[in-house]
Amino acid sequence: MRPNDPSVPVNSADSSEPPVVRIKELSKIYQQGEINVTALNRISLDIARREFLTLMGPSGSGKSTLLHIIAGVDRPTTGHCVVQGVEVTGLSESQLADWRNQNVGFVFQTFNLLPVLTAFENVELPLLLTRLTSKQRKKQVLTALELVGLADRTSHLPRQLSGGQEQRVAIARALVTDPQLIVADEPTGNLDSNSAHEVLDILRSLCSDAGKTVIMVTHDPKAAAFGSRNVHLEKGELAP
Repeated sequence: MRPNDPSVPVNSADSSEPPVVRIKELSKIYQQGEINVTALNRISLDIARREFLTLMGPSGSGKSTLLHIIAGVDRPTTGHCVVQGVEVTGLSESQLADWRNQNVGFVFQTFNLLPVLTAFENVELPLLLTRLTSKQRKKQVLTALELVGLADRTSHLPRQLSGGQEQRVAIARALVTDPQLIVADEPTGNLDSNSAHEVLDILRSLCSDAGKTVIMVTHDPKAAAFGSRNVHLEKGELAP
């Protein structure tokens, strides 16, 4: 089979190392008026280094909630979430912001690029929160854009790029701080099949070639086939 055939998942996780993510008895309950809605119910899950984990399930199953807790965007009601040895559920808001900038790269369905900034400037944004010099920032931005095949699009605005190119800029932005963990929420939801394939190939190569851990939420079985492990959620619980 061809190396880029999505039917051949990349199984590059290293079980000899401690898991990058360790989730234990994690629950999330939202209060809507007088009603409690359980989004996650006592989830326990380990995610290995260099794993490409896909989270699947129907709408309302809790997959995006789980992704957001792992990324430090949301907090659980009970339970533990340890990422690279750090109990993220115990960090203050300011500590979480610093931790996210250093350890997690985000890729969203809607790209979230600033329309008035060039590709270079959009990718540079996370680095403006660091102490890097302008020269150091430039080097990291160009390296990230080269990794996603857009070294020749640095001065282009988002409106001058295709949807697939916009998402690759978003991936470069997620990579530019060199985080261990990349989280992607429906990253191919707004793309045609060819562009989706290109984006998924990049995410997969981040595991196999760059040693990253990727966690992706998707509804699409074809996209999930690019992962090394698929986890299904049903009504806030891991499906057997």
